Amino acid sequence: MITSVNNGQIKNIIQLNQKTKARREQGLFVAEGKKMFREAPPGWVEKVFVSESLSEDADLMNTVKTYPCEVVSDTVFRQMSDTQTPQGILTVLRRPSYKMEDIIKGEKPFVVVLEDLQDPGNAGTIIRTGEGAGVDGILLTRTCVDITNPKVIRSTMGSIYRIPFLYVEDVVSLKGKLREQSIRTFAAHLKGQNSYDREDYTGGTAFFIGNEGKGLTEAAAGAADCLVRIPMCGKVESLNAAMAAGILMYEAARQRR
Repeated sequence: MITSVNNGQIKNIIQLNQKTKARREQGLFVAEGKKMFREAPPGWVEKVFVSESLSEDADLMNTVKTYPCEVVSDTVFRQMSDTQTPQGILTVLRRPSYKMEDIIKGEKPFVVVLEDLQDPGNAGTIIRTGEGAGVDGILLTRTCVDITNPKVIRSTMGSIYRIPFLYVEDVVSLKGKLREQSIRTFAAHLKGQNSYDREDYTGGTAFFIGNEGKGLTEAAAGAADCLVRIPMCGKVESLNAAMAAGILMYEAARQRR
């Protein structure tokens, strides 16, 4: 059992939780909790760490022991955890590698493109909502939050295991690739002529979602085939990025049923 926070493995877990650079260099990320452990694709699992108190759960440990694993004292586990109320199990996973063809696939691809999205909770929620709405994958510009950030991973509630994702240079350079695949692009924008529910999303569809504070850049909005409005009452000027994405994705899902 590991009883010191100075243990090399524990130090590395803390680095993986805190540093994007460490995750990228090692090709690893961390997922906490029983649900995230149980749903993890076996081929992704590098190692599992379990707190001393949780190691008394015989049923759980029967599964844990099918992987390389370590038991850690409760005190050390609290220090290596990224949450305020640790569940006592932490899974180290290999970062998956996807190609564009893993995301843009089928006769009528359905994708979401995120530009400069910074909030981990928003990114994770969009991935989770995207799975529910039936999207094929998520494309992110390189200025977006790291999708393997622990807060993003928690917010996906396991959808990170099932929704392909890929970083791209920018939205404008992506436009040609989407057009080649007969994908029509839409951006929620105050200048949109039609309400979002008046457009047709039954063909190849991509939604552009911009930064929480600034929205889409002018270049990205200009690259969209169509600008759409999400009607709002009162003095509200804009919606949360994840909320706007959810509204658009589920309208597309409704039309595609």
